[in-house]
Amino acid sequence: MEYVVQPELNVRNAGSSTYVLEPMRMYYAQTSVESLLTDSDVLAVIGFGANAARVDDPRCLRVGLEPVFKNAPVEVWRVRGPVRTHRDGPVAWSGNQDYAFGRIELAEADFGGVAAAAQHAYEMLKSWCRSSATPHLLRIWNYLDAINLGHGDDERYRQFCSGRAAGMGSDFVSTYPAATAIGVRDGRRVVQIYWLAARAPGKPVENPRQISAWRYPRCYGPAAPGFARGMRAPTSSPQLFVSGTAAVVGHASHHANDCAAQLAETLANLDSLMAAAQFAAQFGSESLWKVYLRRDADVRIVESSLRARFGDEMSLLLLHGDICRAELLVEIDGVQNG
Repeated sequence: MEYVVQPELNVRNAGSSTYVLEPMRMYYAQTSVESLLTDSDVLAVIGFGANAARVDDPRCLRVGLEPVFKNAPVEVWRVRGPVRTHRDGPVAWSGNQDYAFGRIELAEADFGGVAAAAQHAYEMLKSWCRSSATPHLLRIWNYLDAINLGHGDDERYRQFCSGRAAGMGSDFVSTYPAATAIGVRDGRRVVQIYWLAARAPGKPVENPRQISAWRYPRCYGPAAPGFARGMRAPTSSPQLFVSGTAAVVGHASHHANDCAAQLAETLANLDSLMAAAQFAAQFGSESLWKVYLRRDADVRIVESSLRARFGDEMSLLLLHGDICRAELLVEIDGVQNG
């Protein structure tokens, strides 16, 4: 990348090379993508579902998860401008001096399957990080079709995890980013990843109620998932990127076939993670949350339960998606501002 790092900007304790960045602004908006992209401080605009805009701009991304409700908003990321855009083959990214948004989409057929496509995508991401002025991954989102298809180690999610681990190598072991992996239902065998990176490292956070994902036992597949439960951003005011969180305690799934109980367990996990990250505020209007739902029948109970607990000020997007374990019915991820 051609960015020039300017340590004198947004720095606290410059002598120890500790950066303190301005927090990103991330929110949902009912605004046209084209109008948003005219603003020089827009880092990313993410739309969801078949009706989302398709614009040939590295800042614009369409994710194949269908929104539960029509007229879904787009997700907007803003930074201190100006933002520049770049392409290098299948890698596209945008950034300013502090942050970068990037994405890779690879057809599985071009690499012989989901594992090889995931490995290649993460090798490309690793190469991007090594050459970038914003090399520190804070957050990654992973989407693939038919995530639960296959049995045992042949399940597509387990295959994806094996490819991801091979592509990551040892580069991220000490600072796994926060991450989500969700199954889309669009029939396209495409591995899609996108990420947020910064010029300063964040601080990974683990949940005391859960075994770290990268320490899962062999029964969950040949390669454990490589991510942290959360990531505190290197920002001047608190900002926490929350990984996909479900009804897993220790390493085991709980409350099979009971979405209400799974939601309660998921919220208990989020409470525990917030406490570990030393966040007092939760789910306010300045935060951003996604809920992934496997079954249509659970939409009403999940939305009503979340609204009852957190009120209408909760910034919430509900999406149809398959969770990485077939027995799990709901998953939540988001960005929490302190």
